[in-house]
Amino acid sequence: MQPSAIAVDIDSSDAASDFEEVPYPAEYYSNTTRQAYRAEEELPLHYMSEEKARRRVVQRGGGHGEDGPYEGSGAHGGGGVAEKEALFEYQEYDDAGKDVYNKVRTIQPRIASGRLPAQPLPPPTSVKEFLWQNSEHIVPIIYTLFSCWTRYHKIGASNIVVWDEAHFGKFASHYLKREFYFDVHPPLGKMLVGLAGLLSGYNGGFEFKSGEVYPDTVPFVAMRVMMATFGVLMVPLAWYTALELGMSQWAAHLTTLMVLLDVGWLVISRFILLDSMLLFFTFLTVFCLSRFHNEQYDPFSIDWWAWLTFTGISIGCVTRRAIFPSCLFLLLKPIYPSVKMIGLFVTSLVGVYTIEDLWDKFGDTKLTVKEQAKHWAARVLCLIVVPILVFMAAFKVHFLVLNHSGPGDAQMPSLFQANLIGNDFAKNPLEIAYGSKLTLKNMGWGGGLLHSHVQTYPVGSNQQQVTCYHYKDTNNDWTILPRWDEPTYDPEGELRYLQNGDVIRLNHVPTTRNLHSHSVVAPVTKLNYEVSCYGNATIGDKHDYWKVEVVDDIKRGKGNAVDRIHSLTTRLRFKHQVLGCYLSAANAVLPQWGFKQIEVSCDKENNVDDVHTYWNVESHWNDRLPAGDMKLYRSPFLRDFWHLNVAMMTSNNALVPDPDKEDILASKPFDWPLLHLGLRMCGWGDTQIKYYLLGTPVIWWGGTVSLVVGVLTFGWYVLRRQRRYVDMDAREWEHFVYVGKIALFGWFFHFVPFLIMGRVTYLHHYLPTLYFSVLMLAHVLDHFVFSARRLSEKTKAITFGVCVVLLVGSFWWFKSLAFGIHGPIAESKGLRWRKVSFFVLCFGVCVSGC
Repeated sequence: MQPSAIAVDIDSSDAASDFEEVPYPAEYYSNTTRQAYRAEEELPLHYMSEEKARRRVVQRGGGHGEDGPYEGSGAHGGGGVAEKEALFEYQEYDDAGKDVYNKVRTIQPRIASGRLPAQPLPPPTSVKEFLWQNSEHIVPIIYTLFSCWTRYHKIGASNIVVWDEAHFGKFASHYLKREFYFDVHPPLGKMLVGLAGLLSGYNGGFEFKSGEVYPDTVPFVAMRVMMATFGVLMVPLAWYTALELGMSQWAAHLTTLMVLLDVGWLVISRFILLDSMLLFFTFLTVFCLSRFHNEQYDPFSIDWWAWLTFTGISIGCVTRRAIFPSCLFLLLKPIYPSVKMIGLFVTSLVGVYTIEDLWDKFGDTKLTVKEQAKHWAARVLCLIVVPILVFMAAFKVHFLVLNHSGPGDAQMPSLFQANLIGNDFAKNPLEIAYGSKLTLKNMGWGGGLLHSHVQTYPVGSNQQQVTCYHYKDTNNDWTILPRWDEPTYDPEGELRYLQNGDVIRLNHVPTTRNLHSHSVVAPVTKLNYEVSCYGNATIGDKHDYWKVEVVDDIKRGKGNAVDRIHSLTTRLRFKHQVLGCYLSAANAVLPQWGFKQIEVSCDKENNVDDVHTYWNVESHWNDRLPAGDMKLYRSPFLRDFWHLNVAMMTSNNALVPDPDKEDILASKPFDWPLLHLGLRMCGWGDTQIKYYLLGTPVIWWGGTVSLVVGVLTFGWYVLRRQRRYVDMDAREWEHFVYVGKIALFGWFFHFVPFLIMGRVTYLHHYLPTLYFSVLMLAHVLDHFVFSARRLSEKTKAITFGVCVVLLVGSFWWFKSLAFGIHGPIAESKGLRWRKVSFFVLCFGVCVSGC
């Protein structure tokens, strides 16, 4: 019933108009004014009709029941009062020339999809209250202590070099001896291994041969403990990430327990390997991203900038391959079988999140163009520039530390090698003359040295093979000689310097044969001509002639300005005088009969920009010439950085399965989600301690099933929403989709690339991917059980208890795989793991269902 009007005497001097004064909406006031406004306007005014009064009351959005589902630490690890405040909706009156009482426009505040900001708590008045207020941090401390036990327990039981400790321990030795080496992985992780050795007191004198017993001088236990610490820190990161994603306390506990108790993560964390660091930085990136997401309500604040920057730093640490070279090679070099970019996978997840976030902001008409530009600039700075700087800084330190000549020199440009201590390139004569003995370095990315050996081609001309080889060898030595129709070289005659446009012979020093090409197709690159060695010091023909063409000189400029050829700094090409093709080494790998070395061919295409046809003189010996000047041999960092990254990627592409050999440790990507097989990490003798990389079936199988369930559930809700069924309010739906996207896209970006890779793959490649299936499993359980309003707290507690029993029980069954299997393997109870795991899983499902 509409109340009757009441006559009120209004002083005309105080009235601004004859119409009702409508105040500004509460959102335009400060926090203090807003609270006062809410208290003042909470009830309808006495002169309003019922319909009009309803519009004037502040509405609560998305609640369930009296206080909604987010009271205290409820369904999604709630923020209490702060969450309720974030769910308010206000009514704004738009009086732009229309009826002020009838035109209503709803302003929807930001729907939080992660963890809503919590209201500061008052200082604790007792120990109990202090513990209650800080339970969020006390719980991960307890989990971290358990993690220390699992990661450190019996970590030194095996005193032999286990699995890839043979590689990464050797890299630590190189850092401590400061010898330059080459590997397909970026240096940050290996530098941390070297730092662990330095802090442990290791002197770098051990060779780390696989299966060899560690001597007393190698503190391998301390080094393993330092590497295992990264595995320890994965556990608290999992807890905080689950909370930041807005999961309930139940789900956060399960996520942490799965990370703590998975045997696969446990095994890989207990040795001197890079995988624990890769996993840690992957976990860290996801945590920083989720933490930054929860700061979106207050853009450009100190916390917002801090977590955006931390996300960029963690991306730079986790990246296993330079982003730009990888992307360019994916676009320009599709012939390469694979590009290993494990760190780039989590970078892709952050990139997709950022694109979606900026797209949403692009559709927000309240943001000005200036604010939009600031958001874009912030992302470019923190998520592109910062990771690249972190990544490049690791290489800069890598180059500074490894300043001595070592086994990886040949993978780097000649100028870089000239600056290494112990290398004699800078002492070589600067100008090249006829009769000089030299080595020729291919300047393509990852190029090797021009090489020949006594073995012949089994196909084609059957003449002596010519290849590119990445290691120093006397078979790399060649001599500059004049043509057959010119006077024979006289070592006592007048010096004749090598110049641009000269036609020469290249004579192979060990075999005295001449570099030769003819119209026979190359064995691998069929479009090119074969390059071989033919004749000797007195026998040859015109097919031995090569014309020298200068491309440029780093110190003297383009080819037109260069007359004489200089060692190290001059880039040149060799054109076959008869065929008109160019000497090239384009990273095509020869079969086993060519010792898997790089094919050298004669390219018929005169592509002046093809760096694989560029060569420079590296080593140079001529007693009749003075030594060069070290000031001319400075190598720019950016050139070395780019060269090393492409060389790493090119070498990684060569890690393809050998059809002539069976790798019993390798596996296929589809074997991983269902644990079709594991990975043996050491010898299998009866008297030695054995380790086997195998995940916990409950976690791996459950994670795989949850991915399917999550996708089907999302599709089901989408269909129901299209039919106008309301299963969740806006807050719940945004949260469900947000966490699902983080888990699903993270898993997709980490798993699918392995399906298209041609390189050999192993089970440990799935370990970063597993984290996202664990998040999906916790998310699905949280949605259907722990946050379900139709289930009682007792049911949730029972379900949680069953999950914990399954996790602890399966861990206890498989713990010997990580702590060491003693005795004959045939007597190990672990051989029956599939049958036992199946019955345990069925039992858990039945109990949960009941």
